[in-house]
Amino acid sequence: MTKKITEQIKLIKRGTIEILTEEELAEKLAESAKTDRQLRIKLGLDPTSPDIHLGHTVVLRKMRQFQDLGHKAVLIIGDYTARIGDPSGQDKTRPMLNQKQIEENAKTYFEQAGKILETSEEKLEVRYNSEWLSDLKLVDIIKLTSNMTVARMLERDIFELRYKKGDPIGIHEFLYPLMQGYDSVIIKSDVELGGTDQTFNNLVGRDLQRINGQKPQVVITTPILVGLDGQEKMSKSKGNYIGVTDEPNDMFGKIMSISDEMMENYFTLLTDLPTEKITELVNPDKTHPKKAKVLLAKAIVTDFYDEKIAELASAQFDKIFAQGQLPDDIPEVIIADPKISIKQLLISSKLVESGGEAKRMVVQEAVSINGEKINDPNMEITPKTGMVIQVGKRKFARLRIK
Repeated sequence: MTKKITEQIKLIKRGTIEILTEEELAEKLAESAKTDRQLRIKLGLDPTSPDIHLGHTVVLRKMRQFQDLGHKAVLIIGDYTARIGDPSGQDKTRPMLNQKQIEENAKTYFEQAGKILETSEEKLEVRYNSEWLSDLKLVDIIKLTSNMTVARMLERDIFELRYKKGDPIGIHEFLYPLMQGYDSVIIKSDVELGGTDQTFNNLVGRDLQRINGQKPQVVITTPILVGLDGQEKMSKSKGNYIGVTDEPNDMFGKIMSISDEMMENYFTLLTDLPTEKITELVNPDKTHPKKAKVLLAKAIVTDFYDEKIAELASAQFDKIFAQGQLPDDIPEVIIADPKISIKQLLISSKLVESGGEAKRMVVQEAVSINGEKINDPNMEITPKTGMVIQVGKRKFARLRIK
């Protein structure tokens, strides 16, 4: 390897779990430099929900690194594979999505991914895998399945676990990794990126490329970002996520809520700070944890908005939490009811999504009106113009009576 290739490998390796294989990646980078051919860097995203969160951006940031090195990102919107549902990490069969749900979710993906990726035609190619998968005939699918044995499928940890437990595995779930792998054949990918939960799927892509006479893609796996609860992976369904479209103040506040132990993971996967600087920031003997966390929150908000907005979000956070004052931009909510229960008031103010959540927040003593804690979700009050409702640490609403 030349020094230049060595430096590229070092950059690419940061924040990864595994590169299969590093030697092949070095060869592809060297060949690209020699022939001036862009490598095709594949990432597949199934539009199973309408929003991208910071967990998704870990692999998107890795893709942006390849773009910055001169290569082409190929973003596969899995509008066809989403109908099956990726079995990765699932202890039961996913429900199949309908076409309307998929189309609505897919609309937002390009715009949100564009917050991370360079979107010029030279650096980004966006494809929908229905382009080729919807044209497959039964004979084509039979030929595709002939490349994989049941024994190989059962090597996959989640299938093996469900099989041993006697839980059902749908035949259609076996098709998922084959279809994802077929995507690699069609777009002739040189590198495929994915979280550790995608390793099996991406290795199937290597196999299918080899069978079809192509050079197998290099598989690069990235860590799974832990959610705000510090326990499980970031997920919208678990409610422990930070969305890339979250308002700056909300994004800043959520980042400030993570534990000190999570900071190194977030700094490494969500910022471009040098490793040496991160080591200094997460060492409490060298940097106070709150100061480090503020720097982390500013860096992430700056990435999705700008530096000025990040500074304003920091000042707002300090005003609310350090000084105990109300935020400057409390949203106004118009209420028509002369008398209303606390539970219904929280729902009408859009501070909670359901009566169950309203009750839970009241029981947790997380609800206050004009600074006074509320302890009865069924309590009725008479709303007044100017009344300020607070739920948790970051949600506020100011009432105006119609």
